Amino acid sequence: MNPPRSKTLFVALAVGAGLVAGLGMAGLVAYRLLAQHSPFGPPPTMTQEAQSHDSTHDMPSDSATVSASDSTTKYKTLSDENWKEKLSAEEYRVLRRQGTERPYTGVYEQFWEAGTYVCKGCGAELFRSETKFDAGCGWPSFYEGIASDRIREIKDYSHGMIRIEVRCARCDGHLGHVFDDGPKPTGLRYCINSVSLGFKKAEE
Repeated sequence: MNPPRSKTLFVALAVGAGLVAGLGMAGLVAYRLLAQHSPFGPPPTMTQEAQSHDSTHDMPSDSATVSASDSTTKYKTLSDENWKEKLSAEEYRVLRRQGTERPYTGVYEQFWEAGTYVCKGCGAELFRSETKFDAGCGWPSFYEGIASDRIREIKDYSHGMIRIEVRCARCDGHLGHVFDDGPKPTGLRYCINSVSLGFKKAEE
């Protein structure tokens, strides 16, 4: 039995579209246009899982049950546009573009309340107020971080100098630099931009 002419025409066109598909997006578009007029109905829609993998900047859930590693992945996969929406212009310039705020201008430069300093980009706890000291350099200074896994240290060769840049380990936001001219017990001075920080006041 010979198939109906319309069905034969569709099969021929679909085969042709399949060959063109090897050329990229144009083939995909051609296939979908033809399939919409198929006697078998339109093609199935992309599943939610497939859509997730198709998105370059898909983010994991913000559920409270997200593990520490998942939380880190979430922030490190944020796009540049996502960060621009999340941060102010100055926060973006410093945290995402390794900028530096002007000395003696930061809100935490002469701020001495008890509490915890957190990353402005992701909220990770970075420094305790009891480790903060007045270094006279114009930026908030700490002699120790909360934990070694909260801060990344990277060699920085910019501006004709060799320094150690410090970044938030969770979101990779630029915090400042660390120097070896701090007080005891560590001898370190974490020189941090105020704009890179948030603050959680200690509970009374």
